[in-house]
Formats: sequence, C-alpha cells, structure tokens
Amino acid sequence: MNVYLIAKTLHIISSTILFGTGIGIAFFMFRSYFVDNLHEKYYAARNTAVADYIFTLPAVFFQPLTGIWLIYEGGYGWNTNWLLLTYGIYILTGICWLPVVWIQIQLKKMVAECIESNTALPLLYHKLFKIWFLLGWPAFIGLVFIFYLMVAKPV
Repeated sequence: MNVYLIAKTLHIISSTILFGTGIGIAFFMFRSYFVDNLHEKYYAARNTAVADYIFTLPAVFFQPLTGIWLIYEGGYGWNTNWLLLTYGIYILTGICWLPVVWIQIQLKKMVAECIESNTALPLLYHKLFKIWFLLGWPAFIGLVFIFYLMVAKPV
C-alpha cells in the first residue's frame, strides 16, 4: 500500500469537506438574509454553526496534519516558495474564518431573541451580516488559490 497516496487521498477529502461545507453553508446563510421569516433565518444560522463545528473545524485541523504528512512522504522542501505561500494564505483564511464563526453565533442569538420577544431584527444584525459576507470572500478566494498551488506546485 502506497502511504503517499493514502496521505494525498485524505488531504483531498478533507480539503473537499472544508471547501464544500464552507461554500454550502455560506450559500444557505446568505439566502436566509433575504427571507422575512425569522424561523427560517434561525434555522439557517443554527445549522450553519452546527456544520462549522461538525465538518469545517475538524477539516481545518486535519488539513495541516495531512499536509505535513504529504510534505514528508513526498520529499518536498518545507520552505519551497509555493508551500510558504500556501501556509500564509491558509493562515489568512483562518484569520477571516474565526470572526465569521463568531458572527454566525451572534446572528443566531439575535434571531433567537427576536423570535422569543416577537421583535424585529436590530440594526446590528444587518451590520454583522455584511461583515460576515465581506470576510467570506478572502477566505473563499484564498482556498481557491490554495487548490491551485496544491495542483500546480509552482517553483
């Protein structure tokens, strides 16, 4: 059994989970912004947070582990330019993702409070949602670029 191919397969699967879950939950969260029904908004926000914990968070930790395994098994230099760029983009993506997760939780709480008190969403909800949306773009583009670097391995 080829250990490198096992590491590569696990790395690809975890990157697919990271990217796919990210874009999927972003779609549902974004769509919920345009509905008036607070219960629908709450459903989207609650499940977005759950999906981040169940799928995204483990993949975020699994990616560097399988990446280190690939570097070791593949005989790559730890400090090649494309890998250094990958590390930097991955860190930048994480820096964008962490506040996004916090914002999602805050949005969920706000919607829950509005449902309970039968009140309209506060202006803060809309402000945080816009920040959530804006932070999602560099994370998304960063992951796309990382995919390119992993495939092309430019020197």
